[in-house]
Amino acid sequence: MFRFICLSFAFAALHHPLQAQWYKGNTHTHSLWSDGNDFPEMITKWYKDQGYDFLAISDHNTIHEGERWHTEAAIRKRQKALGLTAIDKYRKTFGEEWVESRTNADGQPEIRLRRLEEYRGKFEVPGKFLIVQAEEISAEFEKAPIHMNAVNLGEAIQPLKGDSYAEVMRANLRAVAEQETRLGRPMFVHLNHPNFRWALTPEIIAEVVEERFFEIYNGHPAINYEGDEFRPSHEQIWDIVNTLRISKMKAAPLYGVGTDDSHHYHGEESSPGRGFVMVRADQLTADALVEAMKKGDFYASSGVILEDVRLEDG
Repeated sequence: MFRFICLSFAFAALHHPLQAQWYKGNTHTHSLWSDGNDFPEMITKWYKDQGYDFLAISDHNTIHEGERWHTEAAIRKRQKALGLTAIDKYRKTFGEEWVESRTNADGQPEIRLRRLEEYRGKFEVPGKFLIVQAEEISAEFEKAPIHMNAVNLGEAIQPLKGDSYAEVMRANLRAVAEQETRLGRPMFVHLNHPNFRWALTPEIIAEVVEERFFEIYNGHPAINYEGDEFRPSHEQIWDIVNTLRISKMKAAPLYGVGTDDSHHYHGEESSPGRGFVMVRADQLTADALVEAMKKGDFYASSGVILEDVRLEDG
């Protein structure tokens, strides 16, 4: 059953430039660069073929740069579904010339993971499809996961520590803000799956007013989206956080983002195509998309697509 999740608008769409349009995208996706089970090219092709306008593959504590090899055995081990293996599909789709392989010192066949700048040109079309560089900064406090997606990064950020849940969040937000200023490109961070291992309470999230986005919907089946009899769901968390921020802290509200958090691409449980954002921007560039989301000119959904959304004066 499709479920409409939320609207998150703060910009007066009534006055938006006429050339602005809606772009569909996903900002939380995983590949073999961390704990996903497919090659980034295969994942990107899937999203493009399904009509998405932009994609951010956000692997844990890394971006797609440098040299990374995986043994064929390790790649096959990640795949739970039967049928053609990820390697077979990869070779069939992109050809033997594209797939770079070798035998390692232990005699095991390996495949090199292509860097973003190598595969970007296979997919991007100006105004039609865009890849946005991202990373899931995977920090923790007292073994509780505090994961935050940084979108439009230029450099990888290793997770920072702090002496409380809130300070871990703040430290990593500051790291992204520093890079944003230094590189001169807009970036934003959304807090991921607060109920994963029951890591973050609404009170903690409300306290960190520097964080403006969180996943109101995350499609991974293991993140406790619905809450339980003792703990609030993501939607209840959103209500509590914004009640605290607006009424007590006099702070700006938290925006809700919808994502896949996809890890599996061969028919397994954490598959792509479940959560997404629709962003209204003047053009399909990473900077324009980020700036639009910072203004709140987007909505999150798990299936419903709206023709338009406007805020009327008065």
